[in-house]
Amino acid sequence: MVDKIRKYTQAVVNSYSETVFLDGLVPGMALLLCTFINPNVGAAGLICVVAAYLFSMIMGMDRNLLRSGFCTYNPLLVGLSLGYLFKVNVLTVFFLVSAGILTLVMTVTLSNIFRRSFLLPVLSLPFVIVSSLCYLASRSYANLFVNGIYSHSGTDLLEGDLPAWIEGLARSIGSIFFTPNVLAGVVFLVILFALSRILFFLAVAGYLAGTAMTAAMVGSWEQAFCDLYAFNFVLIAVAMGGVFLIPGPRSYVAAILAVAVSPFLMESARIFWSQYGIPVFTLPFNVVTLCFIYFMRLIGFPLMTTTFHGTPEENLDQFLSRKARYPGTLRGISLPFAGEWTVWQGEEGRWTHKGSWRHAFDFLITDGEGKTFREDGSEIEHYHAFGKPILSPVSGQVTRVVDSVEDNRPGASSRENNWGNVVIIRDAREIYVVLAHLARGSITCREGEWVEKGKLLGKCGNSGYSPQPHLHVHVQLSPELGAGTVPFSFVHFRESEGEGAARYRANQAPAQGKRVVPLHTENDLDLRVTFLLDEEMTFRVIGNGREQTESVRVRMAADGTFCFDTGRARLYFDKRDGTFYHYHCEGERSILFQTLLLALPRLPLARESGLEWQDRLPLGSVRRGPVRAALLFMSSFHHGLFKVTGQYRFAEHDTIAGTVECPGAGVSLITSIELDDEKGFACASVKGRKMNLSIRRIK
Repeated sequence: MVDKIRKYTQAVVNSYSETVFLDGLVPGMALLLCTFINPNVGAAGLICVVAAYLFSMIMGMDRNLLRSGFCTYNPLLVGLSLGYLFKVNVLTVFFLVSAGILTLVMTVTLSNIFRRSFLLPVLSLPFVIVSSLCYLASRSYANLFVNGIYSHSGTDLLEGDLPAWIEGLARSIGSIFFTPNVLAGVVFLVILFALSRILFFLAVAGYLAGTAMTAAMVGSWEQAFCDLYAFNFVLIAVAMGGVFLIPGPRSYVAAILAVAVSPFLMESARIFWSQYGIPVFTLPFNVVTLCFIYFMRLIGFPLMTTTFHGTPEENLDQFLSRKARYPGTLRGISLPFAGEWTVWQGEEGRWTHKGSWRHAFDFLITDGEGKTFREDGSEIEHYHAFGKPILSPVSGQVTRVVDSVEDNRPGASSRENNWGNVVIIRDAREIYVVLAHLARGSITCREGEWVEKGKLLGKCGNSGYSPQPHLHVHVQLSPELGAGTVPFSFVHFRESEGEGAARYRANQAPAQGKRVVPLHTENDLDLRVTFLLDEEMTFRVIGNGREQTESVRVRMAADGTFCFDTGRARLYFDKRDGTFYHYHCEGERSILFQTLLLALPRLPLARESGLEWQDRLPLGSVRRGPVRAALLFMSSFHHGLFKVTGQYRFAEHDTIAGTVECPGAGVSLITSIELDDEKGFACASVKGRKMNLSIRRIK
């Protein structure tokens, strides 16, 4: 019973924090209490939320969705707006319950339409629509006005004690919750600063930018600071710069520009709607934010948020680590040969990989001296790549085969048959992989045939526009020979250059001049990191001067991803294309998961002597609390300021040694992890000046 009450309370409280893009019980409770500075406003908002929540439960809506507050923050705003106009009595309670239910229905409906049709959030548009309808309808309800209208006079404890612009900011922020009170606004700003320095910065910057534009137009700073609707500037800046875009210089510029265009919309809406006695509400915020988000998605703005992780700082941390950790694409394919080959021409190559065909790679074979042929290279058979087996880089259906084009003599090429002998394979991801310049008569597959990855397709030749034997590879989205190329990458290979160290690449596009070797997954390694649902592991954990025992179970998250779960924290993992990954941690801080993430963010499922690999870790894996928050705030102005980089290698057969460094944050760690003889991890350690963590498996 107590647990149910706690869940219901949290669901209601989340409606308050969700209104201003926050998360958590503490900010929600603080905002709830602020609304009761005006008891009518606070009570009306609460009645509306509870009515909407009870209705949704009766209708059988998803409980997890309800607990998030996503569906009920619009009913909350409607309740607050009506509570500001009418005092709470029997008549207004009926009005509030009806409005709350209508707003919930409209929120769910519009949210579905916006998401499916435009890939847009609904924001607070249902609140604007329902509140406007209620204000219009109430003008005909004479009994409601007689019994419900009341004076808003009250004491503002901080009024007159702060600079004009701060009072204006605080009062306008309080107006978001229909409490235009300096004290309420200051409380909100304190909460905002405590939870996110980025959101606090955007709130202040957005307000100043919007009021500056307004002051320039009306000729009075005092008038601009007195405008309660300036909270629209705050909401636009916060939404654009910190929620729907990844924080960064370009996002901040976009947010300020969005704010700069909003005063015109706000003033025109105010003039038009005032004829009907309707406030502007958050209409400018909704229109400007939705239009900007849609526009930026259309043009492919690179800093769009895909999943919001609770705060802009967390979003930024995850984005920066993901961007560096996974430089490849979702169109990853295997290298289509065996042994070591050299990238002769890469993407945006210096010869033919231009324009619509820029996403392509040419491979050939070089010897220790960098030469592509033996003897004098006058004959095609002198070239190291000629006649070498070409393997299928994907599993799929062969859609095109050309096998009759003559191979050129060295130095000659044919423009008439540009691609030469070619095989095109359609992959299940609806992409077409093209392999060109094969040797005449060497192709072993037929059109319409299904081929598995690694199957022999033919031999490397010198047909088509090819001055020496090499293999051309690209990916396109249609089956026609010569169609435009699209970005793609190669998975699970070793890369080197000259006498340098051999680097493991999980999913990447190799640069020109690099030597690459496809790797094959070792069954032994693969089985050791194949975890089944409900499997359990127990570890002895030592860290922060404490020793404890911690057990984890293998679980599946709601989105289908796997994780290690302690009940209070989760570490997500996966195995893909020959690589095992530890992704990221969620929940309470876990020394066990922190150690595993730092010591082994990824594991190539192939052992090779001297093989090294690099990874980029979230800043949160090495710094916590206010220090991390400050570093991430600075990183939002320059994404390259604090890079947490890990270097790893097989030190012994089952032991991976590594170093983790972030010079800007004063981090230098030495890591080690040993694989268990049968499955999972036997032990691991992370040691540094301010960190000494170790784990050892018990069972």
